[in-house]
This record gives sequence, structure tokens and C-alpha cells, in this order.
Amino acid sequence: MGILNVTPDSFFAGSRAAELDDICRRTLAMKEQGADMVDIGGYSSRPGAEDIPAEEEMRRLALGLEGVRRVWPEAVISVDTFRSQVARFAVEHGADIINDIGGGDLDPDMFATVAELKVPYVLMHMRGTPQTMTGLTDYADVTADVVKDLAFKLATLRQLGVADVIVDPGFGFAKTLEQNFELMRELEAFHTLNAPLLVGVSRKSMVTRTLGVTPAEALNGTTVLNTVALMKGADILRVHDVREAREAVELISKLKQ
Repeated sequence: MGILNVTPDSFFAGSRAAELDDICRRTLAMKEQGADMVDIGGYSSRPGAEDIPAEEEMRRLALGLEGVRRVWPEAVISVDTFRSQVARFAVEHGADIINDIGGGDLDPDMFATVAELKVPYVLMHMRGTPQTMTGLTDYADVTADVVKDLAFKLATLRQLGVADVIVDPGFGFAKTLEQNFELMRELEAFHTLNAPLLVGVSRKSMVTRTLGVTPAEALNGTTVLNTVALMKGADILRVHDVREAREAVELISKLKQ
């Protein structure tokens, strides 16, 4: 899953594409490098990011959807939003998957909306909002608590008739550095949910803070953690760098034959 941020403030500058030409160029590059899907984000969810109105988020996403469809008509497009209003808009304008960092907590109508739209849904774990999450990291057992939370929501979604749910532990969202590594170490626990597992660690603080590098210098560390995630059974990697992730997928697939 290649990342396409139609935002001016996402934490990694290399993922930003705010103009139509840039969106088309980045989309074509991801396609050529072996992406299976594109995840478009119109709202920066980095810690402390500025809140923006739904109207501005939809304006950005409309541009992103137009650009991707223009150069890759058959692309599988995921839209990264926690707002049900925006999710509906995105699907009506060509999105195939809704990727919700809020896991339904930030909009009480999200689960019912996804059920009505009949699209696959990425259920991510987070506490609070991007503005407050860094202070909400008190867990009895981070892996057990995250699995339990996702299991409860997964059951709710299935009762509503949402057939295709992908789970995401939410690396970096309301987790400390140590908790992120604990989740990675115990990643196999998420297979008990019987749902495809998405891992998103690309250029995040668990790489940069551990290695003392900037997001621009975090590709090697990202590839290491992506490889670990694949060895532990991750089904989807959400990444800024498609070629390197595709190579990791191919090598680990060969190893597992």
C-alpha cells in the first residue's frame, strides 16, 4: 500500500503531493515500483497535527482521487479518513477502501456508514486524537489491550455486515517507543483476530528516534522493520517507499515457500 498524502504538513515531505501534476507523478512511480494499492490521505495524522474542516479534507481528496484515476484507472484506492461524511464522499468519488485511524471512535457514524457503503475497512487502533494521543499511552499490557479493543470492534462491524475488515495495530498512535517494539515483537498475537493484518511503520518515530535519524534518513530502518513484520505474518505493508517494500515482500515470500 503506497502512501499518497495530499497534505502540506505530513511528517515525511517525500510523501506530500498537493498539486495535480505531483499526484500523477507520484502515483505513476508507485505503480511502476510494484504497489498493489494507493492510500490517499487528506488529513495529517502526525502527533500534534493541525485539525482541518471536513470540507478542506474532501477538497484535497477529490484532487487526489482525480490524479490517481487519471494515470492508473484500475488502481485499488484506499482513503485515509476518520470522518463518515468524508468516507461517503470518497467512495462516491471512486475510493475502494476506507482506512480509519480512529477505528470508529472519532465518528460514531463511521461503522454504519461503512456497512452501508459495502466497502472494505481498515480498523486501526488509536486512543484520543492526533492532537491528544501522545498522552494516552497507559496500558496494562499493550498487545493484549490492543488486540482486545480490535476484537470488540471487529465483532461489532461483522454484526453490521461489514464483511471485509483489515486490522492495524496502529504503530505510533497512542504508543510509546517501547510499546511500539513490544507490539512488533508480539505481532503474531493479532492473527487471533482472523483478519488480514496491515502494518504501517514507514519512516515513523520507532525508526527515527531509535536510530537518531530524520524521516528522510529512515528508509533502511523501515525496511528492517517491514521485513520483521512480514516474517511475523503481516499481509499488507503501508509504505512511503514502494520499491524497497516490494523487494522485501518478494524475498520473504521466497523464503516461506
